[in-house]
Amino acid sequence: MTGIESTRTVMHAADISRALTRISHEILESNKGPDGLVILGIPTRGVALAERIGGLLAEISGTAVPVGALDVTMYRDDLHRNPTRTPHPTDIPAGGIDGKTVVLVDDVLFSGRSIRAALDALNDIGRPAAVRLAILVDRGHRELPIRPDFVGKNLPSARTERVNVHLVEHDGEEFITIEGR
Repeated sequence: MTGIESTRTVMHAADISRALTRISHEILESNKGPDGLVILGIPTRGVALAERIGGLLAEISGTAVPVGALDVTMYRDDLHRNPTRTPHPTDIPAGGIDGKTVVLVDDVLFSGRSIRAALDALNDIGRPAAVRLAILVDRGHRELPIRPDFVGKNLPSARTERVNVHLVEHDGEEFITIEGR
């Protein structure tokens, strides 16, 4: 191909819903129930996904699970390249994270640098008993030794491709595309 852009849809709303339901069941099974769990989404779309997972965990287990947001902006190692990033509020649920199993939630895992930043941010907040990672799309190409515990879809991709997650909460519609040359 000679510079022609192509976009294909790889997940629709129903696929995303099934993936989040499966991830929620896996989280409960791994943790042996909802006790001691805290779900933290990484802005922006990770927060919406974390809230959905929290709702599913409560629906499945009958017990509410604390859900919050963890801003990683100031912990990123690429701030010098994009210094105008807008910080998002960090919202740690009452009871904190000390001694809890924290599940970090994000939409796409690529290089692993956002997750490294999230781990640094967690260190400033408290000391969890364990940290787990739930990702809607794992596209590979890791630059750091980070691996998700819960994955909605593995999506092998070229470095030149872009994965776009559209969620109702942010975009008014729900699907995931991959675009590239």
